[in-house]
Amino acid sequence: MKQKVLIVDDEDSIVTLLKYNVEQAGFETEVAYTGTSGLEKATSTSFDLIILDLMLPELDGTEVCKQLRQRNIDTPILMLTAKGDEVDKVLGLELGADDYLTKPFSTKEVVARVKAILRRTNKKEIGNETTIHIADLTIYPEQYEATINGEPLQFTRKEFELLYYLAKHKSKVLSREQLLMAVWDYDYAGDTRAVDVHVSHLRDKIEPDLKHPVYITTVHGLGYKMEDLHS
Repeated sequence: MKQKVLIVDDEDSIVTLLKYNVEQAGFETEVAYTGTSGLEKATSTSFDLIILDLMLPELDGTEVCKQLRQRNIDTPILMLTAKGDEVDKVLGLELGADDYLTKPFSTKEVVARVKAILRRTNKKEIGNETTIHIADLTIYPEQYEATINGEPLQFTRKEFELLYYLAKHKSKVLSREQLLMAVWDYDYAGDTRAVDVHVSHLRDKIEPDLKHPVYITTVHGLGYKMEDLHS
């Protein structure tokens, strides 16, 4: 069965371009031209991925993303943003988008991102890994769950995959580029903001003191490291 992609954008030319190229890549597509319509379709029908523009009539993309995550719909979201809208990119990622592309984009890049996201969102890729314990943090890879001091944590799928990868390589310094390749499954040199935003989000959830992180530390000029803490 073909995987299904929902395209939410109000520009006919972009919708036509995306629809044609995504279908040529072997996916089924459905289209929505407003945020409200996109939200309704995303909540009533099962999709494997959503391509979501930020600037939409009725409801903008950030609100659509926010409402989907609030309803525990974890369908992967690839956001489309206007060139230079850094604040919108960061906000979209913080609200639970998995990735973003800046307009104007190449259709080849869109298809590559769609395929990369879908590869990484297959839970089977985690495998039969054992539980990971780092001080008060416990990670259950097969269940896509984690707890801190026994209390369950809420993650987006991408946040969990980043946490798991850092934990699996604890004590090792991992560059932003390494994390992009491992967690996002692509090399997008020069734009590692997605990594920084997701690390920040993880810290919000697991660090006892955000000013002095102990689980995920920054190694300046190199990247990030999950410390090998003991209870």
